[in-house]
Amino acid sequence: MDYGEMIKGDKLVLRGLKFHGYHGVKPEEKKLGQKFVIDVDAWMDLQPAGISDRLDDTVSYTAIYGIVREIVEGAPHNLLESVAQLIASTVLSKFSQISAVRVQIGKPHVAVLGPVDYLGVDIIRHRKIDPLSL
Repeated sequence: MDYGEMIKGDKLVLRGLKFHGYHGVKPEEKKLGQKFVIDVDAWMDLQPAGISDRLDDTVSYTAIYGIVREIVEGAPHNLLESVAQLIASTVLSKFSQISAVRVQIGKPHVAVLGPVDYLGVDIIRHRKIDPLSL
């Protein structure tokens, strides 16, 4: 399914972020580590920043990049699902103006019996709306 059909509106786009991390269930993954490639989409209203031309009216790409880097280069996780979930939940908790986030993580160097670009996960998380705040 096309993500545009699922979530409409403006978004910040970060593509091809590359970091070395120690995530995986195999001992060699924890010891040697490997390269991870991450894409992030963060849905929010970009019109205020488009009108004002002020960084204060948006979320800085570098702030999201820093979150991804800290998590991927940080404490090891067994599963990419866990890494992606932590990135998504951190972005949503730090930036209230972001309504949804998509995190795709790829492992380009995996031990499989054939050529691949990468194997990985792709998650989308939405901000939970508190019904009491409506």
